[in-house]
Amino acid sequence: MSLFKSKKFLIVVAILILALVPATVIAKYMVTCKSAIFSNSTKVVRYYGKRVHDRVLPASTTKVMTALIVMEQLPLNKYITVGKRATYAEPTKLYLKPGERYKVRDLLYAILLKSANDASIVLAEAVAGSEANFVRMMNKRAKKLGANHTKFANSNGLPSKKKSQYTTAYDMYLIFRRTLRHKFFRQAIKLKYKTIYSERGRKILLKTHNKILFKGWKRSIYGKTGYTHAAKACFVGTLPKGKDTLIIGVFGCTKRWDDIKHIVSKYGRIPL
Repeated sequence: MSLFKSKKFLIVVAILILALVPATVIAKYMVTCKSAIFSNSTKVVRYYGKRVHDRVLPASTTKVMTALIVMEQLPLNKYITVGKRATYAEPTKLYLKPGERYKVRDLLYAILLKSANDASIVLAEAVAGSEANFVRMMNKRAKKLGANHTKFANSNGLPSKKKSQYTTAYDMYLIFRRTLRHKFFRQAIKLKYKTIYSERGRKILLKTHNKILFKGWKRSIYGKTGYTHAAKACFVGTLPKGKDTLIIGVFGCTKRWDDIKHIVSKYGRIPL
């Protein structure tokens, strides 16, 4: 066999081999997130970490802290009134109207599922009288939880021109872990849809931003999304493994859902 024919034969064989080998074997997946953490919070064991103490923008994962303080401070069935300032919030929002009244629990559903920015402000004002006072409570609570490298500028995570805001994957893990102690929060983040009503009967249908719940994965991961142009895609969530609770946080992602699936499958050994 000539040298030319021999090389041609080897090329054909190589092409056939590549066609039979799964793409996952040929190309190793590289996570796109800037920072990530995946831990067993029950046993306090970290399965995966990437720049867990680097500063990142929290975007709407901020609303986990908002929900925590609201649940600690207000009765869930209490009606609270929408103020004018909340109506100026940028989308995503419910387009609430001044003077409308909603139960605390329904506005919590709104911030956790739909990530409603106006609902966050209404809740903040109901707790502290003003969003500025509420933000001071957020930052104080963060420090108490050990989230020492976190600074919030508002209750919803929208970009702030006047004040800097940042967190870390590790800090958000600490905040999310504490918030999971609340039964209402655990129940709320599992919902795909929820209908809420104002005191006078205005009906609002909510749909979660957590696309994992619609992807048909073998296991669901429940949590809170976040996105701004500067922060990119973020997520902090939880899933069980036996009797243990696992928590994953990813920040600054271009392929958020792929990153989560890869990290959980590979490092948690949980097929999704």
